[in-house]
Amino acid sequence: MPKFSCPSWFSIGAKSLIHRILDPNPERRIRIEDIKNDDWFKKNYVPARYLENEDVNLDDVYAVFDDPEDQQISSASGNDEVGPLVLNAFDLIILSQGLNLSTIFERRQDYIKHQTHFLSQKPANVVLSSMEIVAQSMGFKTHIRNYKMRIEGVSADRTSHFSAMAEIFEVAPSFFMVNIQRAAGDTKEYLKFSKTFCGKLDDIIWRTPTEKSRSRVLRMSKRQSS
Repeated sequence: MPKFSCPSWFSIGAKSLIHRILDPNPERRIRIEDIKNDDWFKKNYVPARYLENEDVNLDDVYAVFDDPEDQQISSASGNDEVGPLVLNAFDLIILSQGLNLSTIFERRQDYIKHQTHFLSQKPANVVLSSMEIVAQSMGFKTHIRNYKMRIEGVSADRTSHFSAMAEIFEVAPSFFMVNIQRAAGDTKEYLKFSKTFCGKLDDIIWRTPTEKSRSRVLRMSKRQSS
C-alpha cells in the first residue's frame, strides 16, 4: 500500500476511497465505475448533463491548442466579457513548488526559480492596470490580451532581449493570483526584475498578518539605517 496519511478531519469514507485510488497494485486499484458507485463519492454528487443537440464552436476547440506566444497579443486592456481563468484545487496543487512535476520534464534545473506568484484582493482589472503602470514606469513595453500581459524590453546592460509573462487567475470570488514567469532573457535578470516589480506592487499584494508585520519591521529598520 502507498505510504501516506490523510488529515484527521477526513471522513472514513474519503480515506477508504483515497487509499483504493492510490493503491500501486493495478489488480486491487479501484476502477472508474467502482468509484462512481462508492457511497462516499455518490453523496451529494450531481452527474453532468449533456445536451444532445448542443452546438460545438470549433473556434473554442482550436483556441485550446493555440500557442498564445505565437499569436499577436491585442493592445486592448482586457475584455469585459472575459474574466480571469478560475483555478481549482488541482491547479493550486500543481502550482505548489513542493508538488510541481514540471521539473521532471524540464531540463533546466532552475526552472522553478523562473516563476513568481502573489495574491491580491483587488479587482482583477485594478491588478492588471497596476502591473501595466509599474512595468511601463520601469521602462518596459506591455502588451495585454484579456488578463494576460507580456512585459518586454532590453536587459539592464542593453545587450540582450528580456521578456516576462504575467497572468491573473481567480482563486475565489474575492481572491486573485498573479503568476509571473520568465519568457526570454537571463535568469539573474528575471530575478532582479521580479523583485523590483513586486516591490512596486505592495499596494495590491495581499499578505498574511505575519507577513505584514515582518514587512513593517523591515521598512522601519531600513528607515533607521538610512
